[in-house]
Amino acid sequence: MRRWWRDLTDLVLPAECGGCGMPRAVLCPECRAALTGAAPCRVRPVPEPAGLSVVHAAAPYGDEVRAMLLAHKERGALALAAPLGAALAGAVRAGLGPAGRLGAGHGPVSLVPVPSARWAVRARGHDPVRRIALAAAGELRRTGTPARVLGVLRQRRAVADQSGLNSRQRAVNLAGALEVAAGGERLLAGGGRVVLVDDLMTTGASLAEAARAVRAVRTARSGTRTLRWTGERTGRVEVYRRIGGREAGERSVIEGVEQAGERSGETVCSAVIAAPPGAFEINRN
Repeated sequence: MRRWWRDLTDLVLPAECGGCGMPRAVLCPECRAALTGAAPCRVRPVPEPAGLSVVHAAAPYGDEVRAMLLAHKERGALALAAPLGAALAGAVRAGLGPAGRLGAGHGPVSLVPVPSARWAVRARGHDPVRRIALAAAGELRRTGTPARVLGVLRQRRAVADQSGLNSRQRAVNLAGALEVAAGGERLLAGGGRVVLVDDLMTTGASLAEAARAVRAVRTARSGTRTLRWTGERTGRVEVYRRIGGREAGERSVIEGVEQAGERSGETVCSAVIAAPPGAFEINRN
């Protein structure tokens, strides 16, 4: 009888903490503090990929936080979606700033998950980033920030497994790999802030490619800029500004888009749960 009762409770209660393995806790107090105990910060990978939007992260990737993300993603510890979503919501708030948190009359904040490969979703039995994004949107709404999840990004071609690739190889692997699904551009055209979300940032290549795909449809709809790929395998982008049907100027790399976006009020930013500890050291000489 006692063993039967223990097996039954394992179905409705977590068997162990997702961070350290303590029995009967989704997260123990120490692991929860590792995830959400510090204020989210802006993070930058080194080297920083071209086109990466401003990224905020909730916690350094290591030890307990790494264990939580792996338990949720690979072992189906779905009860962790709520605390991971709360951590992601904190990173989103940090990126939006005070005006963004209040909505500022520009519509809800749109959380756009970086998509996983279809084979990975099938193997895991769930889409971990989308699940966490939904939890984060609920937390944002609960605390006064209108938010929604737009799963509009998809892979337009197969990509290699990213593990074992360095930053340059990841950028080449992902260049031109994502696109906004048909009809997604209308959902992104509401004028509100778009926050690209992922569970982990390592080199920033996935977030940079997601930003390129989202910017492409937003600027195309506005009619002020056109983004054109000059080679999927190089990731090189040329930007043309047209005035009266003529090219008014040209920038040869995506950094120009990022710099112009920051000056004019970039409406695309990024938020992740975790990033490498070194990425938090943004004040480098």
